[in-house]
Amino acid sequence: MLPSATDGIAFEALYTITWRPLWRVPPNVEETARAAVHAAATEAAARLRASDVPAAQDAVNAALGCLPRRAPNYCLLNVKATLGLPSASQELLAQRAADEQRVRRLRFLKENLYDHPDLVVLDQLEHHAPGALGDEHVAELQRLARLICSCDRWWFPLLQQWEQVGQGFTNIEKRQQAMVVLSDSLKALNGGSLPSGIAAGDMSGSDGAPRRAHP
Repeated sequence: MLPSATDGIAFEALYTITWRPLWRVPPNVEETARAAVHAAATEAAARLRASDVPAAQDAVNAALGCLPRRAPNYCLLNVKATLGLPSASQELLAQRAADEQRVRRLRFLKENLYDHPDLVVLDQLEHHAPGALGDEHVAELQRLARLICSCDRWWFPLLQQWEQVGQGFTNIEKRQQAMVVLSDSLKALNGGSLPSGIAAGDMSGSDGAPRRAHP
């Protein structure tokens, strides 16, 4: 086994070593040659990521090619390493790659979803075959995109400001009263009723603290 630069993943290495003794074969000379090869391979492999086994194998063999040909008890004629990954390591690497891809996608959506809510519609269309979504479903997705855009444009900034005001109230009842005041203010601004699509129950969270309203 050879360590890699990928945490928790190690290479499997098979060495092919051709050597000959200088004069007579001393005890354990084969183990000595194998240990020298393994030490050089370990040093090289520890700097390599397990995601590209062929490249790692080339790099390890390049390092082995730089080993001295003449040692105290033997002459190194040829050495080659064949690298692979155990099945468990392959599965772990594949899972990590899938997780990293998912995280990149989630970060992209996080950064772009509210700036470009139409991506919600496109994302759903991408995950379904053409024609799989009915006109009513597509229309509902488009409505959701418009609501997200509307919430970020005025509703969420308003709640942010009101949450800062509500932080001064430690009593839950007072927080609820503060939200009632907000509701009355919105009604006054809107001619006596709440803006369309905003329910009174959306004005606070379960603990009475303001929360971000999602459509």
